[in-house]
Amino acid sequence: MQLIAHASLEFPAMSIPQTLLALTGRAHAPARLSHATLLIIDAQEEYRSGVLQLPGLDAALEEIGKLLAAARAQGSAIVHVKHLGIPDGLLDPRGPRGQHLPEVAPWPGETVVEKRMPNAFAGTDLHERLQALGHLDLIICGFMTHSSISTTVRATKDYGYRCTLVDAACATRDLPTLDGQVIGAAEMHRAEMIALADNFAAVVPRASALL
Repeated sequence: MQLIAHASLEFPAMSIPQTLLALTGRAHAPARLSHATLLIIDAQEEYRSGVLQLPGLDAALEEIGKLLAAARAQGSAIVHVKHLGIPDGLLDPRGPRGQHLPEVAPWPGETVVEKRMPNAFAGTDLHERLQALGHLDLIICGFMTHSSISTTVRATKDYGYRCTLVDAACATRDLPTLDGQVIGAAEMHRAEMIALADNFAAVVPRASALL
């Protein structure tokens, strides 16, 4: 073992950390779009014009659009998840803030799953829908990284799916910290992606990695 000398003491050299997926031998290659289900989570108007406006929305929408266009061109399986929020409030299911963003809205015949919890599996038939589509691999994108994306990606492991997460096709917002400060959206997003890459998903930087 390489040793690092410091004064009169010697310490083992610090090794480069590895993900839990690598350490347990469960790491997997990113999915191929042609053999996976594309899962688009909560791409809704709230995140553009509502209280929960996301600083990185436009850039993420462009990436989601690329994935969606490619999936449609290849005839890949597509599932849109829509959050049913608070009437007259956040993600209002009866008003414009709860509607799909038009750039990535479902086409007729595409599967839509409605949820009321951050985890898209909780209280929905998402698992049954995915089983019917027949793909072990899921490609996930959407909003918000630290909330519905995180909880859903973590849940995929419970159901035995292999998850591929597209970094640039997700976004989140600034959040208050416990000490009264603010963690910026980009930093929050990055921290969550690192955590998910540790034990829950193969993370790719952009849509182009899967096209």
